[in-house]
Amino acid sequence: METRYVSPGIESLEYWLPDSVIRNEDLAAEFTDWDPQKAFRATGIRERRFGAEPASEMAVRAAERLLDAHGTNRDDIDFLILVTQTGDHQMPATACIVQNKLRLPLECGALDVNLGCSGYIYGLFLAKALLSSRQCRKILLLTVEKISHLHPKDKSTRVLLGEAATATLLSCDNPVAVLGEFDLGTDGSGYSNLIVPAGGTALPRSSETARETTDEYGNVRSQDTLYMNGMEIFNFSLRRAPKTIEATLRKNRLTLEDIALFVPHQANRTILETLRTKLDIDASRYCIDLERTGNTSSCSIPVALRNRTDTLRPGDNILLCGFGIGYSWGATVLKWRRKL
Repeated sequence: METRYVSPGIESLEYWLPDSVIRNEDLAAEFTDWDPQKAFRATGIRERRFGAEPASEMAVRAAERLLDAHGTNRDDIDFLILVTQTGDHQMPATACIVQNKLRLPLECGALDVNLGCSGYIYGLFLAKALLSSRQCRKILLLTVEKISHLHPKDKSTRVLLGEAATATLLSCDNPVAVLGEFDLGTDGSGYSNLIVPAGGTALPRSSETARETTDEYGNVRSQDTLYMNGMEIFNFSLRRAPKTIEATLRKNRLTLEDIALFVPHQANRTILETLRTKLDIDASRYCIDLERTGNTSSCSIPVALRNRTDTLRPGDNILLCGFGIGYSWGATVLKWRRKL
């Protein structure tokens, strides 16, 4: 007898953080003109994590935590999606390395998705498409980000970014949360506002790209490290996020009042609070969760969601929204069904 088809959704979700911690006070010791309390008020961040492990090892630790906690048979996983912009090597795909380390079946497909702040949403979208095609039964979606691309003397990025890895198992087998409709979008005209300029085919690394410069605020960087135009990213986020949220609600035939919890990308408190005010969402239904982790890029939404799962009830609608580097954005709605 054929098994009754259930809509694709999240079966389980876990995350892993490195042990080493960079506190605001640690940064203040390096940057003597930097006020840790003022930074906390602006960013909502008190500390962020980092570790010596490569991206593949971090992803494996998150995956093993999920497999152990939920009794998942790794032989049942038939596709692996790894979202990262800080993979182990320029090639091969880090997903292939993770497949081997996790001892997943040789019949398991594996690929990398090179996206940042919107990456988890895109990973969910791809997983839903594969599950809906009936070509896959269980998909392991991993996200992992390192801070290896930051210049140690660039305050503008070091205060914000942290490392993390997350693991999400998706299937049609009685998921805890069913995936709704998605809204996705891209505007590549803003690519240069959040970028590591050198290291690819457009600009190979050289002694010239390694040359350091100092901006008017004392931030040091080179073309080999991350550059962020903070004001342009702020403007983009506040311009685009409300539109993708509105479109997602419309596609799912919902209103703002139907959403029990909003989980946006955890960029920084200033962006998040400005977005909340613009949308007129009550703070009790809006997730701000970056005080102990910082902005973890593609990991920020699943980390924040996992930290709130104990508060969710069957029937709750959860709206997830990612936006950032690319520019790229996306959103979807989860229908919560049962306890994780």
